[in-house]
Amino acid sequence: QVKLVESGGGLVQPGGSLRLSCAASGIIFSLYTMGWYRQAPGKQRELVARITVGRNTNYADSVKGRFTISRDNAKNTVYLQMTSLKPEDTAVYYCNALQERIYWGQGTQVTVSS
Repeated sequence: QVKLVESGGGLVQPGGSLRLSCAASGIIFSLYTMGWYRQAPGKQRELVARITVGRNTNYADSVKGRFTISRDNAKNTVYLQMTSLKPEDTAVYYCNALQERIYWGQGTQVTVSS
């Protein structure tokens, strides 16, 4: 059974930082492109960042220079380091794993507010 479990969300003040983690099981993690998506209330889910098997990365324009995605294949975990957080970063953040199939985690809430 494939499981993706996100953690690390919470409430943070504007300008603050958070690191999200997504632990995967049930897949050969090193063979999957891993991504972070987010969905704010009333909005569509959007790609935040993605990291390929070869560790190539791409980011949404809105987070470039502030967020960093990384992966640890030994721990079957993908991370999203978020800095200089803004209120508009408030959303539920989802991890996904992409190969021939797509798997999603349950999400973790990130709230940026003073």
